[in-house]
Amino acid sequence: MSDPSLVPFFQPQGVLIIGVSRDPTKLGYALARNLVQSGYGGAIHFLNPKGETLFGRPIHTRVADVPDPVDLAVVLVPPPAVPDTLHALGQRGIQAAILATGGFRETGPEGAALEQRCVEIARSYGIRLVGPNCVGLINTHLPLDTTFLQPPPPPTGEIAFLSHSGAICAAVIDWVRGQGIGLSHLDSLGNQADLSESDFLQPVAEDPHTRVITLYLEGVQNGAQFVEKARQAARLKPLVALKVGRFEAGRRAAASHTGALAGAEAAFDAAFARAGVLRANTTEEMFQWARALAWCPLPKGRNVAVLTNAGGPGVTAADALEQAGLTLAQLAPHTESALAALLPAAASTHNPVDMLASATPEQYAGCLRLLLDDPGVDMVLFITPPPPPATTGGVVKAVIPIVQTCDKPVVAALMGDRQIQEGVELARAARIPEYRFPEAAASALGALWQRVVLLQRLEEAILTPAALRPEALQEMVQGTPAGEFFPAETAAGLMEAAGLPTLRMPLAHSPAEAAQLAAELGFPVVLKLASPDISHKSDVGGVVLNLNTPEEVEAAYELVFQRARAARPEAHLEGAHLQRMVGAGQEVILGVVRDPQFGPLVMFGSGGVEVEGLKDVAFALAPLTREDAERMIERTWAGRKLAGFRSLPPADREAVIQALLRLAQLAAACPEIAEVEINPLRVLAPGQGAVAVDIRARKA
Repeated sequence: MSDPSLVPFFQPQGVLIIGVSRDPTKLGYALARNLVQSGYGGAIHFLNPKGETLFGRPIHTRVADVPDPVDLAVVLVPPPAVPDTLHALGQRGIQAAILATGGFRETGPEGAALEQRCVEIARSYGIRLVGPNCVGLINTHLPLDTTFLQPPPPPTGEIAFLSHSGAICAAVIDWVRGQGIGLSHLDSLGNQADLSESDFLQPVAEDPHTRVITLYLEGVQNGAQFVEKARQAARLKPLVALKVGRFEAGRRAAASHTGALAGAEAAFDAAFARAGVLRANTTEEMFQWARALAWCPLPKGRNVAVLTNAGGPGVTAADALEQAGLTLAQLAPHTESALAALLPAAASTHNPVDMLASATPEQYAGCLRLLLDDPGVDMVLFITPPPPPATTGGVVKAVIPIVQTCDKPVVAALMGDRQIQEGVELARAARIPEYRFPEAAASALGALWQRVVLLQRLEEAILTPAALRPEALQEMVQGTPAGEFFPAETAAGLMEAAGLPTLRMPLAHSPAEAAQLAAELGFPVVLKLASPDISHKSDVGGVVLNLNTPEEVEAAYELVFQRARAARPEAHLEGAHLQRMVGAGQEVILGVVRDPQFGPLVMFGSGGVEVEGLKDVAFALAPLTREDAERMIERTWAGRKLAGFRSLPPADREAVIQALLRLAQLAAACPEIAEVEINPLRVLAPGQGAVAVDIRARKA
């Protein structure tokens, strides 16, 4: 195991329950009962100051009196007694504890202070803690059950469940049992005062009995650590996460479009993508994906064949597959000919293959074999509504030998409820993932393909910011107060240091000076209001384009000042920036915002004044891989139209990729940068590059 201090939580030699009770209505009784009944083969010890016996075992009255071996303690005592208990554990040499007791940080400031005191005591003795305010840990293969949940425990299986919520654990155990899903681990982490989900990922991934790790997350304690640990674990086993709290209020207040669009969920999406974690939308979807990932081989491509005995479900499946990012396979002519020989003349041998309502189990089996033998088919989804004519059980029984001997994933949509139970039980016993409707089955196949894609991404090279000189960047940012926007010259200098092409933007303090600077730059020019109090100059008419004479520049200077004073009389006006007009091209937005958990996020999308309305943007964690940059471009209309669209000529896509990579390197190399926004980046014709027309950057 990568961290020796975690061994007692996964392979304890002896377990001590502190706070057992002889009263069957108490949680201390349930803890003792579950541990004994789990079949755990190590030493079991009980402790309560009242002594006596429980389940034929003595109840010790002091930690010091507990005999060896014991390396894991489960603590269920009143909160004020936990500090003394931890002292006793430390003096006894027990260095792993599960704090099942509630009443800590979740209750308010006093509870938080008590929790911090417990952490400090534990650290002084080298004790690792799970919890407090947790349900406990279950390892079905050891076996070990240190929870107080009502029996029966979860069935033995290949899916691990790590949860921030203890309340959901009991429901999950009962639900997976009804769904024919087995668990390898159930780990309730509670308040995570010490150990967090990140600490558990690697040891669970290394467990040979675990094939998939599922996570119920309310957040993460350390974003950078989570991404690092999840990437390591994801190379070994698929990770599927449900991150709750998506729509709660509290998006960060930010002065830039980038900051406004980069909510916490955009950061989690980017972090999961970097870490190789599949993100589910619901608890049920998380486990339904996990079942397919645990039971099916990974596909070699995204082409799916659909086998059904009814047209409607086949069309439903086709729609769902496209939504899941998959494609209907184009069947080979010899496959269609062979299908036609097996089926009635009225059947459809094109994909989706509709065998008609009269399809027999033998026809299901024969057609499935043909589809799996087709080199253009990577996966198969077969569908059967309730009988008549053939029973669902008969169909499943006929296809089991074929599925079990093929190296392509097969999932089933066994439609219905009571009339299909025989087929459901047979499929589960044969480890064929089955779902009630085609949409869920298609979604599970989509998860298999996502896993393939994420494994490929884990091998992509992340570009490091080695070419940038951090000391030079720090010199440039020193003069700006924290939280303030950098002067335009500083912002441009930062971009130039990263290799991003910019335009000079000298500052004029009067109409006459503006006219002089414009002449030096060369006409035509743009005039932009300079004010630290007005974030979006165009909102107050503070930008005037295509000025061709000194007189026009002077008039524009007066005009933007008049507009600004009328719209924002309290704003401090520093003057106006002059900038040479650049050639025609497409306009996009590039941005950076520093997420408090995961660090700098890079944004790309449609620029201009409508960026927040369009929300045609994509995010990724910095620094980027080249593939990250290309995916950001392909996920947005702004990026796709760089190839040209109707009368819009193509633009320099490679220049955009390089700009994204360099901006990401700058953000990673300079933690003093809180936000950057380049809006617009003018992208010129292919081979002619791109220019950052308007740059705003804020200090952290």
